[in-house]
Amino acid sequence: MRFTLRQLSYFIAAGETLSVTKAAEQVNISQPSISAAIAHLETELNVQLFVRHHAQGLSLTPAGTRLLRAAKESLRAASELYDVASDVNDHVAGTLNVGTFFTFAPLIAPELWTGFSGRYEAVQMTMAEGSEVDLLEKLRLARIDLALTYDLNLPPDVSFIELARLRTYVIVGAGHRMADRKSVRLAELIDDPFVLLDPPLTRDYFLGMFRKIGGTPRIVMETSSTASLRSYVAAGIGYSMMTVRPANRHAENGLPLVYLPIEDVSQSIAFGIAYLTELRRSRAAEAFIDYCREVIRDGALPGMLPAEQTECGPEDPAHQSS
Repeated sequence: MRFTLRQLSYFIAAGETLSVTKAAEQVNISQPSISAAIAHLETELNVQLFVRHHAQGLSLTPAGTRLLRAAKESLRAASELYDVASDVNDHVAGTLNVGTFFTFAPLIAPELWTGFSGRYEAVQMTMAEGSEVDLLEKLRLARIDLALTYDLNLPPDVSFIELARLRTYVIVGAGHRMADRKSVRLAELIDDPFVLLDPPLTRDYFLGMFRKIGGTPRIVMETSSTASLRSYVAAGIGYSMMTVRPANRHAENGLPLVYLPIEDVSQSIAFGIAYLTELRRSRAAEAFIDYCREVIRDGALPGMLPAEQTECGPEDPAHQSS
């Protein structure tokens, strides 16, 4: 074999991005190195992998499509050599690519990264953020091994390990008429302006709660950014709903937020780890799953308030801390 695993990884990057420029950015290498790797593979294998379109990137040939799948399998098999060595040496090593759902990534990802990496220094770990749809795509493209996400209509080829169940809360600004309440009914808010977190599956989840009470929210703003949503709500533009309840109860604009349990719709959602059922989990992946089970206990996630903690009103000292 007169090509290297590194050249295969460059080919995979080009095959996934269909762009030499984007592939170079993805693997942090020069564009000529990507082009040289592709040219070498085409010569060595005696096939054309790509059709080059001037100023419009690349497209895979039929042979290139088949070889892209084979290249991914080859890299996966090579990675499993680390697992075999780990089994022999009782040592966790190799690579681990983890995807994290974007709404809770800023809260849990830093602690999971530092804690796991500190314990398993021989594991080369990467993390990527995305929506539920993004993470499913990355799993299927083998860009990530595991996904920290919700159990929201996961397809049959994806398995799920539940780590916690998260309660859904109404979120309001300190000046909202419901801010001094201990809990709230969705029916009381049906005519108030609503700020919707709108990635597809997330959107369906929240709107489904309104359907349970036979109502439709008055949506005044939609956003895919939790940071923007929190600031909009804190500024008094409207109320919203979230399953993520950060320990820091101030929005990014510095204004306080209040999280209220919902009385008339009892709904929680499973949070955990998703992975492709057909793929064998590496020793590093198993170690990460065990570490998450260790850290996430009784529904308490890093950076979030525990579900049983009592809410306080906007004038309570807890609302004055950052």
